Amino acid sequence: MNRLIVNDAACIGCGECIEICPFGALSLQADKAVVNDNCALCGACVSHCAYNALTLHKSSQHGTPHPDSWRGVWVFGEMIDGVLQPVVYELIGEGRKLADVAREQLCVVIFGNDTDDVCDEVLGYPVDRVLQIDAPDFSVYEPGLVSAALTALIQKYKPSVMLAGATAIGRELMPRVATFCHTGLTADCTELAIGSDRLLEQTRPAFGGNIMARILCPHHRPQMATVRHKVFRPALARSATSPRGVVERVVLPAGWEPAPSARLTRTAFQKLVGEVNLAEADVVVCGGIGMGKPENFKLLEELAALLGGTVAATRAAVDRGWMPHERQVGQTGRTVAPGLYIACGISGAVQHVVGMRASQKIVAVNHDPEAPIFNEATVGIVGDSVQVVSEWIRQLKACGGERS
Repeated sequence: MNRLIVNDAACIGCGECIEICPFGALSLQADKAVVNDNCALCGACVSHCAYNALTLHKSSQHGTPHPDSWRGVWVFGEMIDGVLQPVVYELIGEGRKLADVAREQLCVVIFGNDTDDVCDEVLGYPVDRVLQIDAPDFSVYEPGLVSAALTALIQKYKPSVMLAGATAIGRELMPRVATFCHTGLTADCTELAIGSDRLLEQTRPAFGGNIMARILCPHHRPQMATVRHKVFRPALARSATSPRGVVERVVLPAGWEPAPSARLTRTAFQKLVGEVNLAEADVVVCGGIGMGKPENFKLLEELAALLGGTVAATRAAVDRGWMPHERQVGQTGRTVAPGLYIACGISGAVQHVVGMRASQKIVAVNHDPEAPIFNEATVGIVGDSVQVVSEWIRQLKACGGERS
């Protein structure tokens, strides 16, 4: 097993390793550094020590305990402004299936401040346990703080599976945690299953969406994956007769601090999570390079406003600077599943389609009658996108701007 070794002969008891450790894993005893169970083997102290008194020993098995000692399926309970994000309910539903197959418990991890109501809400769904980490420091998401705390919890409780949403926060947080835990991470999964030997089978698009890759993590724990919003169905509330889960309030060790890192301002936090929540929109009007020029996206914004929706764009349009990245739909952008998706000037490349295929109704406008987007469309219109959108706007205004 991997472990941190202190060379007492070289250690002078300066205490700098204690200050640099993000997990509170080091202390001084008799003027020598001592390692405790909080150590996540991140190696920060090793590279910082000027006296070469610390060594990270790696075993031939890459430090991975036997998988049987890691049990449980965890879901990261992402919150923004004290509100649990919709992707969490989807992960609870899928996590319940995985936990049942593996015959393990399903746990949701909640970081925040004054989260009693949120934890009680989560217990209304089929979870076995909620780990509640409640403190003022967690009132606003900070990557250094949450990643260090989550890593410490993983090292303590040893879950076999760790799931999170492939949101702005999940994509920023989970790679940090995976690095600290010396394990793998599969991003943007579209399917999850428990296979032989309790291995998590993680499926995601690869090679531009042309194939579906099946990824396993047989030698390291936890098995970590992020999943896009709208990929799985939300969990159903538990029945009145089913056993209710429990809340375990976790208190971090006294004096516990993450590695020094810049605190996120409110502005930076909004930039991270994005002010536009495409995934929750009921109407999405999306434009591609077939719109001709960036000025024509003003027409899409006007149409979206009349329909009570929001505007999105393809990667090609975003790469040209016509729309910001947070508006991008597709494999490298957001996944959406609105009631109505209007695709204007979009060819329908597979990289875009994977991000909007789950839409209930798809209306496509393209001048090319052979465009692949028509294979996905509920209604297809062959014509100039700018002219068609302009006519839609005229008719909507004529009938008072009411949705139909």
